[in-house]
Amino acid sequence: METLQRIRTAALERIGAAQSLEELEAIRVEILGRKGTLNSISQQMGRLSPEERKSVGQALNEAKQAVEQALSARKDGFEREALDRRLESEWIDLTVPASGIRPGALHPVTIIQREIEDLFLSMGFTVLSGPEVETEYNNFDALNIPPDHPARDMQDTFWLEDGHLLRTHTSPVQVRGMQRLGPPLRMIAPGRVFRNEEVDPSHEHTFYQVEGMMVDREVSIAHLIYSMKTLLKGIFRRDVTVRLRPGYFPFVEPGFELDIQCLLCAGGGCPVCKQSGWLELLPCGLVNPNVLRMGGIDPEEWMGWAFGLGLTRLAMMRYAIDDIRLLQSGDLRFLNQFRAAAA
Repeated sequence: METLQRIRTAALERIGAAQSLEELEAIRVEILGRKGTLNSISQQMGRLSPEERKSVGQALNEAKQAVEQALSARKDGFEREALDRRLESEWIDLTVPASGIRPGALHPVTIIQREIEDLFLSMGFTVLSGPEVETEYNNFDALNIPPDHPARDMQDTFWLEDGHLLRTHTSPVQVRGMQRLGPPLRMIAPGRVFRNEEVDPSHEHTFYQVEGMMVDREVSIAHLIYSMKTLLKGIFRRDVTVRLRPGYFPFVEPGFELDIQCLLCAGGGCPVCKQSGWLELLPCGLVNPNVLRMGGIDPEEWMGWAFGLGLTRLAMMRYAIDDIRLLQSGDLRFLNQFRAAAA
């Protein structure tokens, strides 16, 4: 009995003085383990008389309970202390103003595209879209582009193994629009296009265009010129100097090339305009009768005008970007400059 009391007292003192969970575990194994002190005493109780076994057994159980309770209480204390330390280290002052979420910025081409869409929607046009992987018929044949035209060469077009191609312009959407909607028709088709070109400050293999078309019974070049000047004034938010030159495009007849004076150099000459002071911006003209026929429209009854505009080049002019490669660089430092422009 006295031995049990000494073991109990010593164990409780050691538990109270323990400094870690590891030390507590060592005490538990030493006192309560299979080969522990109290278990050894329990194994020797068979040598005692029935009266002694009763009293010693009771004292042994009381000692085990006391040690177990002390171990549990001390363990809870260690866990509370660990939690307090963690809470202290992770404490957050909720009264401190949050840093906030940095807003994203629209791509400059997206800004231009949305403005153009809004402008044409206000004039009664419909915005259409089409697939980027096109058939040779829709991309070339239906637009009156002959089989021997240079645009069909491997050097200018990305051809796929199955005979399809990456569209070189968004004009195929005009073909689909004529076939699906019929005349009268007012539509624009913004989107991504692909050309097999050498990359330099003013040329990319992937860029954006918007092409538009109007088909009605009474359409003239005067309507086309007015609409294009209205478009450019709306985009640049000021009057810009333009010139109209005769140009050949298989899908329009007559065809014109609308040039804009380079806004980067004010006509003085720079790498973007190839030192000419002018930038080819907008091919346009009256829709070729063959194209109308391909779209299921009778050219004897209807006529129309069409244009194609480089959104990428337009964005370069508006925001004074001197290298087209920046637009697809994915550089956030570049894109963040346009946060205010998109607001």
